[in-house]
Amino acid sequence: MYRFLLSRQWVIFTLVALTLIPTMIELGFWQLHRHEHRVAQNALIAKSLASRAAPVERLTSPGHEVPRADTWRTVSATGTYDSRHEVVVRRRTAADEQTIGYYVLTPLITKSGRAVLVNRGWIPADGPLTRFPKVPASPSGDVTVTGRLMPDETTEASGIKDKPGLPPRQVMLINSKQQSGELSRPVLGGYIELTKTSPEAKGQPEAVPAPDHSSIGPHMAYAIQWWLFAAGVPVGWAALVRRERKDRLTAQQSPDEAVPVPA
Repeated sequence: MYRFLLSRQWVIFTLVALTLIPTMIELGFWQLHRHEHRVAQNALIAKSLASRAAPVERLTSPGHEVPRADTWRTVSATGTYDSRHEVVVRRRTAADEQTIGYYVLTPLITKSGRAVLVNRGWIPADGPLTRFPKVPASPSGDVTVTGRLMPDETTEASGIKDKPGLPPRQVMLINSKQQSGELSRPVLGGYIELTKTSPEAKGQPEAVPAPDHSSIGPHMAYAIQWWLFAAGVPVGWAALVRRERKDRLTAQQSPDEAVPVPA
């Protein structure tokens, strides 16, 4: 009664089931790896944010790519802002992650003569995107900035397309290599995401919020779901086989034709 398993329909059905099992198992491990990555990243963020401020030039240099281990490290730098080469970064959201505006990116010239890009924070869009927005003036004179060390943004890492032909002093990505072409001095790799200025200045852009490292996300739950689905495939296949066998036995036991009743 199991010869039906050799039929074309059941062979295809069985092959599909056998393909789904390893696929679902692999998807479960993919979600597990994403969970482990999220946990490790949360631990890195927490450790970096809790670290004491280190001089930025101790962790980066011109052309340097900020490694993952140094991302979000608390750093400080002292110097004067170069407002002439200030730019805005288009299509960035406020803390509510809904309102579109700009990040204000201002070079800080350190005492060594090098420049470091400082993301001073977010401002709302106040008019057409084709003109430079009204930006709060950067503090004058010597200042000490403290913030989070961030790697240069790239299209590959951020998913943001670097559009050509933008209006003057507007960019899509925060990238020290791009900005170094506009400055007549070395630019440190990466940038500082500002959290504090000394002396304090009023009326400055809205600070970029610290990254959230309190949630581990749903990836572990998704991994368990995929593994449960994989375990359910052979169970479901066996149940369908038993039902098919039962239906065939019932059909064989039923009379093929009705028996005529004598007149």
